[in-house]
Amino acid sequence: MSEPKGTILVVDDDQAVRSVVSRKMQGDGYTCTTAADGREALDKTAMQSFDVVLLDIKMPGPSGMEVLPQIVAQHQDTCVIMITAVVDTQTAVEAMKLGAFDYVTKPFNLDDLGIRVEKALERKKLVKENKDFQLQQQSTGG
Repeated sequence: MSEPKGTILVVDDDQAVRSVVSRKMQGDGYTCTTAADGREALDKTAMQSFDVVLLDIKMPGPSGMEVLPQIVAQHQDTCVIMITAVVDTQTAVEAMKLGAFDYVTKPFNLDDLGIRVEKALERKKLVKENKDFQLQQQSTGG
């Protein structure tokens, strides 16, 4: 079996969305974990680091907008893609200001979501390479 392409946490209060998205991402070669609400998402991100978090905005308990800054603060290398059924430019802008990598509205195309996850992972890889390069330059005095 090949190495997983990355780890994804799917956070949505809708079981059907969690199931469909998780199956799609696993089919694309990712390791997926799910959470039904913001509290569970925070518990899981406290125990494990994820490459990408797909985070629903409107959920019972802490909303995705409340959970987002906590995930970003604890895991600077994690890319968070916000998911919502509400098309609201103001919320999208606010999510980006809080550290979201991307923003998707429901209903979404699963192939498009897969492309966004790939872009998030590519960004994460580039940021890591840049950090490694800067550390190397500092250690060699260059």
